Amino acid sequence: MTHTPFEIIGSDRPGRWLIACDHATNIVPDWVHGGDLGLPAADMDRHIAFDIGAAGVTRQLAMALDSPAILSRFSRLVVDPNRGEDDPTIMMRLYDGTIIPGNRNADAAEKEERLARLYRPYHAAYADLANKMRDPVICAVHSFTPQLNGRPPRPWEIGVLHADDDRIAAPFIAACRAQGWCTGDNEPYAGHLPGDAVDRHALQYGRPNLLIELRHDLIADAAGQTLWANRLAPLLSDVLAQSGL
Repeated sequence: MTHTPFEIIGSDRPGRWLIACDHATNIVPDWVHGGDLGLPAADMDRHIAFDIGAAGVTRQLAMALDSPAILSRFSRLVVDPNRGEDDPTIMMRLYDGTIIPGNRNADAAEKEERLARLYRPYHAAYADLANKMRDPVICAVHSFTPQLNGRPPRPWEIGVLHADDDRIAAPFIAACRAQGWCTGDNEPYAGHLPGDAVDRHALQYGRPNLLIELRHDLIADAAGQTLWANRLAPLLSDVLAQSGL
């Protein structure tokens, strides 16, 4: 059975937002290292394999904004769709102190197969969806772990990442802070890598954009996902309406 590397929801919805979830699942297709990267299930359920809670927020947020969404259907450990093809971290061999056995000896041919069968079809579908929309605004949804191994706890509830184009991000950060949320501006990490998904589908076309990072303990269950989607949707709508874009 052919594995579909992406899921599109609501392609005919009229909203201007395109909600994208690059790290939606921990799926390892059966043709990749026998369908198992050599990690125990407990590790595949950790943040190293996918963005916990992000898919649920994406679905709810797209519904609330009456807009389409695209979600990946392969683990970031197989190949990371939020990296450029030449980025050395596109196929991680070590992540947050955990060795990835199924990637340890992966050669150039295996990397190329993952790119051809997963990464490129995902981005082709993403591009096609965006191109069919009128004046799309890209909103990528991710989640971050409350604390990396050996690092201090992260205080932010939400982070908003952006490159130089902060037409949406800057007022959205202000709106989040006005809600009293501990909000990071390009935290917990910098908001732009050349060739990443926002670069490919927003920056290169001059499309307004932002990337939202939610701390995953806040969205680990359905209730938290719905809560945060319902919190974010009106802020996003207001910011876009007030931007004049």
